[in-house]
Amino acid sequence: MMSRSYTNLLDLASGNFPALGGGGGRAKRLPRVMTVPGIVSELDDDQANSVSSDVPSSLSQDRIIIVANQLPIKAKRRPDGRGWSFAWDEESLLLQLKDGLPEDMEVIYVGSLIADVEPGEQDDVSQALLERFKCVPAFLPAEIVAKFYHGFCKQQLWPLFHYMLPFSADHGGRFDRSQWQAYVAANNIFSQKVIEVINPEDDYVWVHDYHLMVVPTFLRRRFNRLRMGFFLHSPFPSSEIYRTLPVREEILKALLNADLVGFHTFDYARHFLSCCSRMLGLEYQSKRGYIGLEYFGRTVGIKIMPVGVHMGQLESVLRQPDLEWRVAELRREFAGKTVVLGVDDMDIFKGINLKLLAFEQMLAAHPGWKGRAVMVQIANPPRGRGRDVDDIQAEIRESCRRINGAHGSENYTPVVYIDRAVAFGDKAAYYTVAECVVVTAVRDGMNLTPYEYVVARQGGGEAAAVTEAEKKSMLVVSEFIGCSPSLSGAIRVNPWNIEATAEAMHEALAMDEGEKRLRHEKHFRYVSTHDVGYWSKSFLQDLERCCKDHFRRTCWGIGLGFGFRVVALDPNFRKLHVDVIVSAYERARSRVILLDYDGTLVPKTSINKTPGKEVIAIINALSRDDRNAVFIVSGRARASLATWFSPCERLGLAAEHGFFIRWGREEWEVCGPAGDTGWFQMAEPVMKLYTESTDGSWIERKESAVVWHHQDADPGFGSSQAKELLDHLESVLANEPVAVKSGQFIVEVKHQGVSKGLVAEKILQGVKEKGRAADFVMCIGDDRSDEDMFEGIGATTGKGLLLGASVFACTVGQKPSKAKYYLDDTHEVLSTLRALADASHSPLFSSPSPSDDDDDDDDDA
Repeated sequence: MMSRSYTNLLDLASGNFPALGGGGGRAKRLPRVMTVPGIVSELDDDQANSVSSDVPSSLSQDRIIIVANQLPIKAKRRPDGRGWSFAWDEESLLLQLKDGLPEDMEVIYVGSLIADVEPGEQDDVSQALLERFKCVPAFLPAEIVAKFYHGFCKQQLWPLFHYMLPFSADHGGRFDRSQWQAYVAANNIFSQKVIEVINPEDDYVWVHDYHLMVVPTFLRRRFNRLRMGFFLHSPFPSSEIYRTLPVREEILKALLNADLVGFHTFDYARHFLSCCSRMLGLEYQSKRGYIGLEYFGRTVGIKIMPVGVHMGQLESVLRQPDLEWRVAELRREFAGKTVVLGVDDMDIFKGINLKLLAFEQMLAAHPGWKGRAVMVQIANPPRGRGRDVDDIQAEIRESCRRINGAHGSENYTPVVYIDRAVAFGDKAAYYTVAECVVVTAVRDGMNLTPYEYVVARQGGGEAAAVTEAEKKSMLVVSEFIGCSPSLSGAIRVNPWNIEATAEAMHEALAMDEGEKRLRHEKHFRYVSTHDVGYWSKSFLQDLERCCKDHFRRTCWGIGLGFGFRVVALDPNFRKLHVDVIVSAYERARSRVILLDYDGTLVPKTSINKTPGKEVIAIINALSRDDRNAVFIVSGRARASLATWFSPCERLGLAAEHGFFIRWGREEWEVCGPAGDTGWFQMAEPVMKLYTESTDGSWIERKESAVVWHHQDADPGFGSSQAKELLDHLESVLANEPVAVKSGQFIVEVKHQGVSKGLVAEKILQGVKEKGRAADFVMCIGDDRSDEDMFEGIGATTGKGLLLGASVFACTVGQKPSKAKYYLDDTHEVLSTLRALADASHSPLFSSPSPSDDDDDDDDDA
């Protein structure tokens, strides 16, 4: 679908936009990107406060905007120096993924050009690319490119995501705040180009790779309901590595502004989820095979799907007529030899030298391969620059010289090292003649070399006809690369273990021919069915699923800078406004106020849980009003509550989730079932086992329950132990009259039939028995147990316990809840209660006597 802004751009590109005035044949120009000199502040664009997404749509066709660091375009200046020539980059993944998208889906690309376009030419280039290729170029100033790409991307993110810690200035580098600012500025420029062409109500946006990880925040700030996915093509490191990044939370929060975040492997996704848990306190859930993170009412989907190769393109190369003579030439060159092939980019993580050392070890350990096995290593030119790359290149050349000197002869060169760019057609010829491909990267995002090799060994067309006997593809792959889990027939190795890798090479070459063919069939079946089209189709389907509720939810954008997030809530879920509740409070004659304690009256994070003077004063003021029945309904023990609220003479207390209840200064009443408590002796020993093995956990013994706490334990280990403990207790106590439940950092065993929902009903029943059914109910809580209370109050409406009541069920924090209202935090809770207390002390609403009903009616009128 085209937005109005996009239609405008097309008109500008074609020079046919009369609304702008100015006749003649001169084409209207697409404005080039405005560059801002100096340091660019984080997220200080003019539209930062705009969170609306009600830009009208003009057409109804699905459209996707693909955003990446580089456009899938080859740009070359014309020989005469006048203008540019452009062509699609057929090898670009961004172009290939269109195979998996619906045929009628329009695709717009946003990215930079691999070319130095002068500012004076940028208008013409933008116009040509938009009109001919539906590409929107983002032109970055040179000073930003240097710090954004060569700085933050290549010196900070790329090494860190490949597990290189910044131990020193010479090893891993140091964090440079100006590089981060350039990264933010570049991402802002990309997002602005998206905004120029987007129709936010109808378009999908798919952002790619680590260069643009904060783009989702820029776009989400403008458009709350934008359907947006992100896919990371590099590894994502474990939390121990990632949390060394000074801007770790900013990037995590930015990624969570997408609707779907994709990774190649489960390991990478697991690391991301672990970081979200440890640094942001978020827990994920898996439902029907889909993994999701609850983030302020939005469910952020986690996609695990490795990318594939473009089968059509590979088979097209294999059908080229000149491939046959290239293969024949290589067969003559390596006649009587067994070719072991390596194809890698030149960088420090590809483990090329480890591969050469392993090959050298194989020749030494298995002399029979001397004179027969040849290692052909193709090293693509490095994408980055630096002393590390120079050092590894020198190390590789030295290894080649040593191996060839020690094991070579006049007619035998053990290692053939090709350190230049090799056309894909030539690579396909090497794939065809190679008996085995070896990939020993120590850390890699995906690495499609094994997939390409498998397809080449299958053959394609008459030009590259392969007999059934030749259809075999032996693979020795590092267990640290993204494609490793997908190739179950490959021999996986730890590339750091030179001896084991050498033995794996020997095993691959010496394996029975029938076994080789079976492994190849397994490889080809997977690679051919999980191609790049399958990957993009699957990603888009999951993105649609994650966004299906976008327009049924009420959304708010809150937060500053990278703390910005969108809160998505049910349309009927709204903030509790003081004026509304005070008005209902003043009209009511019989009020019930039910308050949770932890997280409601005192913050969860507070170490000192004793109520302060302000809390006591407010509670006292409310409970002294004769119209009010005020109760603290808590999971805490009755002794603690009685001590803390001893100054509040008329306050009711419901302790241990309502197992014990007390009206004012009356005696405690047991509301739970009376019976055998022998299950305590069964539950506590089990909990002690887990406490001893889980550092930071502890046991809380109550009169009606026993609770295992693990908030101070390692988040991952504590959560895992809690699940194990829950299963263990459910098994041990299966025949006991208890309920075993998990909560936020707890596992609790308590009597059956005890809940805050039941105690809420009992309190409302008691109020009715004392003379008048409640016509005003306010219930505030913050956690899972309070949801029972909200539900219980709703269930009483049909039992005659409420008299045309105004019910205000309110949760603390903006999150999915059975309550209809929310307050942001404990400060807002106290402010609301303070307003009610002030209303109670107004002379107009002094406590009435039963005989004053008529007067009250006059006053209310």
